[in-house]
Amino acid sequence: MSVQPLLDALDLQEDAAQALADDLRAQIEELQGRLREAETQLEHPAITRRTVNALADRLPALPAPPEHPDHPRILAVFNPPAGCASASC
Repeated sequence: MSVQPLLDALDLQEDAAQALADDLRAQIEELQGRLREAETQLEHPAITRRTVNALADRLPALPAPPEHPDHPRILAVFNPPAGCASASC
């Protein structure tokens, strides 16, 4: 009995497994690159948030807007009382 056909079949199986492993390694490399990009994109808002918070702590408080005699009427136009369709209620 010749073992050559068995060895040939093993070679084919090994080649197929090697090709699959190479393909999977290439996919993993691509995914790792995409993951690095996504992680970098996640860092940007976090850095910005820390910067804004640090700067906000240093900014002086905004002054109150000046009072105007028509201020309550203006607010009433935009915020009518509950159950009222207009400021004339």
